[in-house]
Amino acid sequence: MEWETVIGLEIHAQLATKSKIFSGAATAYGAEPNTQACAVDLGLPGVLPVLNKEAVRMATKFGLAIQATVAPRSVFARKNYFYPDLPKGYQISQYELPIVARGRLDIELEDGVTKTIGVTRAHLEEDAGKSLHEDFHGLTGIDLNRAGTPLLEIVSEPDLRSAKEAVAYMKKIHSLVRYLEICDGNMQEGSFRCDANVSVRRKGEAKFGTRAEIKNINSFRFVERAINYEVERQIELIEGGGKVVQETRLYDAQKDETRSMRSKEEAMDYRYFPDPDLLPVELDAAWIEDVRATLPELPDAKRERFIRQYGLTPYDASVLITSRELADYYEATAKAAGGDAKLAANWVIGDLLGAVNKAGLEITQSPLSPETLAGMLRRIADDTISGKIAKTVFEAMWNGEGDADAVIEKHGLKQVTDTGAIEKVIDDVMAANPGQLADYRGGKDKLFGFFVGQVMKLSQGKANPAQVNDLLKKKLAG
Repeated sequence: MEWETVIGLEIHAQLATKSKIFSGAATAYGAEPNTQACAVDLGLPGVLPVLNKEAVRMATKFGLAIQATVAPRSVFARKNYFYPDLPKGYQISQYELPIVARGRLDIELEDGVTKTIGVTRAHLEEDAGKSLHEDFHGLTGIDLNRAGTPLLEIVSEPDLRSAKEAVAYMKKIHSLVRYLEICDGNMQEGSFRCDANVSVRRKGEAKFGTRAEIKNINSFRFVERAINYEVERQIELIEGGGKVVQETRLYDAQKDETRSMRSKEEAMDYRYFPDPDLLPVELDAAWIEDVRATLPELPDAKRERFIRQYGLTPYDASVLITSRELADYYEATAKAAGGDAKLAANWVIGDLLGAVNKAGLEITQSPLSPETLAGMLRRIADDTISGKIAKTVFEAMWNGEGDADAVIEKHGLKQVTDTGAIEKVIDDVMAANPGQLADYRGGKDKLFGFFVGQVMKLSQGKANPAQVNDLLKKKLAG
């Protein structure tokens, strides 16, 4: 308990442009190696970069969404280093004057407390290529398709104090860039990944400890595991009399450990200087306001509206706004159902998301449209079916048997609400269980649940549960 963890994240979000940041080459994922790297990406003699305006618009959109300053003037620099997958020998990035600075993002912690995380900067840069080691038997293959792909690097302040906070922050950024439609967030394809800067210090100390940077982590689970391992490693090292060295480390998911890659470079090691082939980016106020006008309803605002408009709990609203597509699905369902918005939330969060996740689908791929699900909810509301019968109806709809009305008709699932019919079933149950009836009337109230179960069983689950309860109480009381 005497140690405090200090974490800052550098998140790399691949911008969803159709072409690269300085060339017209395609950014589509999955092409054959080296088929989407043009002369500009390869840095061949005589070529000149041309800035992709759409990448600038997307970066501006992000800056406005995190209440940051969007710089009226930003500059591209050359970051010089030599690596096999960096064909020019330098990376075009932004250094002293980034396009976005001094933003903020609120995250919700496990105990319900909201914490504000500072965003130091977000700058535009080009991605490098990719080194491939698996299939070359002691050699390294180079695929330059990613070279020149536009990235927005989002750098947090060192405000995070645990691996769980880091994951919450990363998830919030992931949700935000997808809401803004500036990044698809596909971590398996490398569209969204992060570097974690981790250090420890004794509680009460103001000075930060020496940090290690864990590179290229591409899942929320691995971020948490990598940080936790690194924190333990550093504490054990210091308590054993050693010193943490500033370095870049790699997380090995199979061994669940971090290991050293190289000593950590400082900015001066990269010999930054303004790129002579690119003019400064100048944005006037009118252009920035035009971008602001395209912002969608952002996650936090949508969450508050769902609580206010639909009477949802903060938890339900938080789940439903996880992605823009899920929020849209829920809202369309609630409106089409025309009744209980909480009931709609329960079904979307529970049965629908469960089925979607089990099938490995996105919400947009659900075989049930919001209108189809809402049709079933209307039948629950008008007592045509009970909540229990609805589970059967839902499964049949999911399997393609038609809408709720068709399934109810086909399988004879209509709920029994006729008082006389229910009373007859109750009479039959009481006649068949004289011993339990005598015990109940003798004071064993817990047997009430037994009688409810027997009535529902005899009615094949079709009796209206509320009517069963009311009528049973009267009948059992004699």
